Amino acid sequence: MAKRRSETMEENRAKLIAAARRAFAEKGYAAASMDDLTADAGLTRGALYHNFGDKRGLLAAVVNQIDSEMAQRAKEIAAAKKDEWQGLLAEATAYIEMALDPEVQRIVLLDGPAVLGDPSKWPSQDSCLEVTRQTVERLMEKGIIKSLNAEAAARLLSGAALNAALWVAASEDAEAVLPKAVEAFQALATGLLRKPM
Repeated sequence: MAKRRSETMEENRAKLIAAARRAFAEKGYAAASMDDLTADAGLTRGALYHNFGDKRGLLAAVVNQIDSEMAQRAKEIAAAKKDEWQGLLAEATAYIEMALDPEVQRIVLLDGPAVLGDPSKWPSQDSCLEVTRQTVERLMEKGIIKSLNAEAAARLLSGAALNAALWVAASEDAEAVLPKAVEAFQALATGLLRKPM
């Protein structure tokens, strides 16, 4: 039975994303050749253009995939905590700590913003922001954090975690910067509490 066109297109997209992810992680976006990565995927440049428009579109798809995986990992870490406040802190801290992962560092936190622009405008960040806003609303309803505009609080929390991760990724000594970034983020976030814990 012949494959349906949509199945073939999905397979081609997945192959191109996987090949690009390897190339971008190994060489960086600028040095990754479209010819090399399409050859690695066993496809043509035409398949890349058809599926992603251009190399930038392919990077956006790779960033979205990795960013979604990061969000899922952070969510799992948060779920293991005893309460929602600790979960919120753990989720943001995990996101910051992922800046040490070479693939995350190079593709999402260095090349991503340089090529795709402001990360807070990426579609993957919108879903993270919405989850954070819902958590903030629940914590307000329970009286754990101060009654503020939930969207503003969520944006500031998300922005602080993102900027901490960007700082870690861009620093000369990421290992040394990480604990400073996490400590400062947690101190800022704790300012939202009604009563210090």
